[in-house]
Parts: sequence; C-alpha cells; structure tokens
Amino acid sequence: MNLKSFLNLIINYGILTTTCLRNLYCKKQFIFLFFILISSPLSFAKEAVPVAENPEIEKRMIILSEELRCLVCQNESLAGSRSDFAKDIRREIREQLLANKSDKEITDFLVARYGDFVLYRPPIRTNTMILWFGPFAFLLIGGILLFLFLKKRRKSFQEVPLTSEQLKQAEDLLKESSNGDNK
Repeated sequence: MNLKSFLNLIINYGILTTTCLRNLYCKKQFIFLFFILISSPLSFAKEAVPVAENPEIEKRMIILSEELRCLVCQNESLAGSRSDFAKDIRREIREQLLANKSDKEITDFLVARYGDFVLYRPPIRTNTMILWFGPFAFLLIGGILLFLFLKKRRKSFQEVPLTSEQLKQAEDLLKESSNGDNK
C-alpha cells in the first residue's frame, strides 16, 4: 500500500478532509504524525531474554530463584523481579548450574555473599528468632494487654448499690411519671 492509497483510505473513512490534504503543510503534518504513531511501539521494545540451551537447567534456575529474595525489591522473588540486580543473580545462578553445582551449594554461596536475608525462609538461628517468633510474641502480648484492659474496664463498671434516699427519689419519680400518664 503506497502513501496515496493510504491517504485515500483515510479520506473515505472521513478522518481527514480533502481540503486539508491538498494543503502541503497539512500533508507534512500528517506524514510526521503517521511516522510518530508507527514508531512509538518500538520504544517499548526490550532486549530479548536469552533462551536456555538446556531447559532442565533453566527449570532448576527458576525454582531456585523463586526461593531467593531480590535485595533491591525486598518483597519479590528473584524470579519475579525485573531489577538489574535480580538479572545478575539469575545469570550467576545459571552459570553455577552449568558448572554442575548443587542447589545447596548455590544457596550457600549466595547466603555467604548476601546474608540470610536473601532467603525467603531463613533458618532458625539466634539472630533470626525475631523473624520467626516475633509476630506470635506481638500477638500474644496484644492479647494479654487486651484481656487486662477489658478486665479493668469491667471492674470500673460494677453496680454500686443505691442509698435509701436515692431509692426513695427514684420511686417518687416513677410515681410522678405514672400519674402523668393517667391524666
């Protein structure tokens, strides 16, 4: 399809008027906008992800990277992260898998390099006790505080017996209100 037939197609659908297209300035504007619209999707193009030579190694790399945390994103796995750091670590994992290292050797290497924080499930140690048991401790402390608060509140609302004068006043008020209803 050449430019003339393309312009005729646009004219037939009423997008542009023929008087506008006859004007040289309008034609230049249209051609400029046309090329901008055509080239804009190219700006979203990304570098192709290298295809794994060995699908088994790629599968192991994905499983391993699901178990590891991206230190840049911090709440995302290496497999789901798009950061440059995650790409570098995935490349490192792939290289170590190609060197026939086991999953444990690779995770030990990454833990030695970046610490336990790189693991989504860090081992239970003295320095990670708060990570594992902290939420339960806070929940227990909150439950105890709630129980004590409600117990104290209930004590403050206990019934206080009325004195004989207060009882007499209440009876008089009730009699007055019942007499007012009969009228």
